[in-house]
Amino acid sequence: MRQRNRRKPRTGGRESRDRWMITYADLITLLLIFFVILYAMSSLDTQKFNIVTGSLSDTFKSGNPVLEGGNGVLEGQKGIESEGTGKGQNGGTGGGAQSGVNQEQQNGGGTPSGPPPEGTQPTAREQAFRDQEAKLAALMGVITQYVEDNNLGDQIFVADKPQGIAITLSDRYLFDVGRAELKAPAFPALRQLSGLFRGIGATISIEGHTDDTPVTAGSRYNDNWELSGARALSVLRFFLDKEGLSPSKFQYAGYADTRPAVSNSTPEGRQKNRRVEITVLRQLQEEE
Repeated sequence: MRQRNRRKPRTGGRESRDRWMITYADLITLLLIFFVILYAMSSLDTQKFNIVTGSLSDTFKSGNPVLEGGNGVLEGQKGIESEGTGKGQNGGTGGGAQSGVNQEQQNGGGTPSGPPPEGTQPTAREQAFRDQEAKLAALMGVITQYVEDNNLGDQIFVADKPQGIAITLSDRYLFDVGRAELKAPAFPALRQLSGLFRGIGATISIEGHTDDTPVTAGSRYNDNWELSGARALSVLRFFLDKEGLSPSKFQYAGYADTRPAVSNSTPEGRQKNRRVEITVLRQLQEEE
């Protein structure tokens, strides 16, 4: 009988078909690096950008080649080695990145580090941020001095928070119990604030807060939501109607007892939670 020709099995077929995955993985890695660098470049903080680029540079230079036979991603700079971090023996990640940047500068690298050279003009937005930070610092200083001069330390509290300068006013200073109409003794402080808010160039948020005690049966407000919102609105109306500030610079909200500053388990804690917070937010607005 004639034997049928048998095809010899192909060797390495699966390996040949899967070689595209190597190139695809390299492409994805490079895209990730590319977007990380884009993100770093979008930041206004030059020092943080230099730390990121220096850290990436050190990682690529000291790591294994991406493809066999290659010299690494930054093969053109393989001779540059950061001091004390080339083999991961000294310091932490932050120190190594900074050392790498400094070493690149000494070897003629194109990435600067630290503050801009003397005489370099900041961009318009950088200058706007600097001006606003200066205004916020001055605002906090004036309010703090006003509180000290008028012995209002137990009624008005000022703090520099990440979102902005927060001015907290106790409900005893602003309102009678269970009511949202401003008391006359609070007018001088609010007038002082309105004068400081003119030209600040930032949004001012007014938030009303209560404790967890329900409103009384005879109250004109159905619950603490309405009471906290009405109190915030009363402060807003004072700035708009009495002082003539621009409505576009303000926002207000009532949070009832959902955002307590401290625990409501004690009378002192409940008193601290009944408050109005006025926050000058850290954000720029277009000048009118």
